Amino acid sequence: MPKYRFFDAMLRLRWPRYCTLLYRASGVVLSKLLNTAEAATFLRVSEASIRRWADAGLLPTRRVGGRRERRFTEPDLVEFLNRGSGTKAREEGINVGGVMVPTPGHLATFHSTDAGALRLTLPFLADGLRSREPSFLVAADTVLQRYEEALAKLDGVDLGAATDGGMFSVVRFQGTAEGAIATWEQLFAHALSTGATKIRIVGEMVSERGMFTSEDEMLKYEEAFDVMFKRYPGVVLCQYDVRAFGGSSILRALKAHPDLYTLRLGTFLN
Repeated sequence: MPKYRFFDAMLRLRWPRYCTLLYRASGVVLSKLLNTAEAATFLRVSEASIRRWADAGLLPTRRVGGRRERRFTEPDLVEFLNRGSGTKAREEGINVGGVMVPTPGHLATFHSTDAGALRLTLPFLADGLRSREPSFLVAADTVLQRYEEALAKLDGVDLGAATDGGMFSVVRFQGTAEGAIATWEQLFAHALSTGATKIRIVGEMVSERGMFTSEDEMLKYEEAFDVMFKRYPGVVLCQYDVRAFGGSSILRALKAHPDLYTLRLGTFLN
């Protein structure tokens, strides 16, 4: 029996449970198989996200057993995590405060004064609107009002026209990290379907905290977002007012934004 067919037969028989095939030009390599829950733990996301990505063909999966259950390999998961880290991503970056940020880029910014609150995020959004790149803002109440008033005063920015044309969207969530991730995937899919090649997002975390059931749920969302966004061509600035968050939350925020570590960190502290 040819070796490919032999191992496929073993998978259908669930023998062994933790083996799978990685087809390579040089032959067959055995690797541990992870179920949906284990893959979710590996990527630090929800099981729903794993199922959604697998069904969309974004995450390679195998079906095993009579119930055709999903199985994943660690090499595939690692490859999924590393998407967007090559030369092309570095060449197609977005300027943030004088730093060329590779896409995809998921960054945290931190400020401790009102004067520093818009120093990076305002020109970042304005440049996107002038270039007709889909731009998203997660904000509410007085924070949202501050952005709208500031953007309206800038040359070359027509906020009303950008909103009507789908180039500027205010985003809000309700409740859970899983729901927020699903919302972004729908918004990104629509943006890419219109031909967009770059996406810009600003998330005001003081506002976002009020959109989740707890601060812990918001930080779980940040961790899941870091994985999800790796396949999209854009840059995200998650802005933290350090006067509103405790030290442990700031530490988790730093851990959830590893893209920040390879850049000039001082640029993102205001």
